[in-house]
Amino acid sequence: MSNDGARPRRGIRLLRAVLGLAILGLVVLAGGFLAFVAVVEQAERPSLDGVDGIVAMTGGSQRVGDAIDLLAAGHGRRLLISGVNERTTRDEIVRLNPAQEHWITCCVDLDYRARNTIGNAIETRRWMRRHHFDTVAVVTSSYHMPRTLVELRHALRDGETLIPYPVVSDGLDLGRWWADPAVTRLLGAEYLKFLVAWARTRFESDPEQSHFAVLIGRRQPVKVVAERLLREMH
Repeated sequence: MSNDGARPRRGIRLLRAVLGLAILGLVVLAGGFLAFVAVVEQAERPSLDGVDGIVAMTGGSQRVGDAIDLLAAGHGRRLLISGVNERTTRDEIVRLNPAQEHWITCCVDLDYRARNTIGNAIETRRWMRRHHFDTVAVVTSSYHMPRTLVELRHALRDGETLIPYPVVSDGLDLGRWWADPAVTRLLGAEYLKFLVAWARTRFESDPEQSHFAVLIGRRQPVKVVAERLLREMH
């Protein structure tokens, strides 16, 4: 009996199975994106009573300004601004926030070492342990917060607590993201980065040993850059 007719049928069934899995994957990915957007939209600012310090991620002047205002309001003893551009000086930050000059001069630490969110996590951990801080507020954009928390929680140990304090950038209407292609692209890109960070931290034991950080680093591996400059500070 000939099997010539069975082979095309098996090929069709295989093709249908592959298409079915692809469609299922797209549905799951789309559902995850909608859940991600819902979390970003509903981000609330919690009470910061009892925090030891504040960490602000660069990427927008509003993040830094809000973080300095929190410090001046008595939340935390020090502020770390992580990932500062090497051309940005303390005087420049004072110029942009003249009313908070006292706090910027006395109680703000500038991190020039971090080149990405993995580097932010490494430097935050070092800063917290250098100052013996157990609880810090994390200030960054609402759409960046999920990925930031994944990286920071991966770097920290039990007993070190993060309190997210999301910033909603002016002119960014997250409630109508679908009506603005630029916002849609921003959220889509951040969602994919979040998935990569989540998956990577399932396999890597420590961010300072991250091979991924080496691949995406623009200059040197985060670990090498951080350790060299840390020695110079001491």
